[in-house]
Amino acid sequence: MARGWESKDVESQRDALEQRFREKQTTPLTSDQLAIREKREMLQMDRLRVEHDLAAARHPRHKAMLRQALAYLDRKLADLPSDPLS
Repeated sequence: MARGWESKDVESQRDALEQRFREKQTTPLTSDQLAIREKREMLQMDRLRVEHDLAAARHPRHKAMLRQALAYLDRKLADLPSDPLS
C-alpha cells in the first residue's frame, strides 16, 4: 500500500516538472529578456574560454591577467538581472 502512494507522489512530481517545462517553452520573452539572456550566454562562453586559457597558461603574469579577467566576468555576470524563466 505504501508503495502505491509513493509511486503516485513521484508521478505527480514528474507531472509538475513537465508542466513547468511546458510553461517555460510557451512563455514569450520580451526583447529586454532576450538581450539579457544573450549577454549572459556570451559572458559565460567568455568565462569558459578564459578558464581554459588559464589552465594552459604557464607564465605568472599571464595567469594573473587571466584571473583578473575571470573576476571581471564574474562581476559582469553577477550584475545581470536574474533570468525569470530559469
